[in-house]
Amino acid sequence: MPEICRFFGIIIAMFADDHNPPHFHIRYGDYQAIVTIEKGVVKGEIPSSVLKQVFRWMELHKEELMMNWVRLQNGEEVHKINPLI
Repeated sequence: MPEICRFFGIIIAMFADDHNPPHFHIRYGDYQAIVTIEKGVVKGEIPSSVLKQVFRWMELHKEELMMNWVRLQNGEEVHKINPLI
């Protein structure tokens, strides 16, 4: 799993063979969800307190997330993104 960030027990990953729209995967304990980068649409189940942290992080790193999405679509490796502190 191409992990791009980890903070507060939250794991953020992207996969090369994923479909559009651009999105990332969240794992937190037994919870899993998918978040679209541009619109913040969530599929899956994740505690709201965790989702708030993810959205805060996403707003800070939207450009990096999109660049990683393009890298994966071009068969390149993702770059790690700084965690929320």
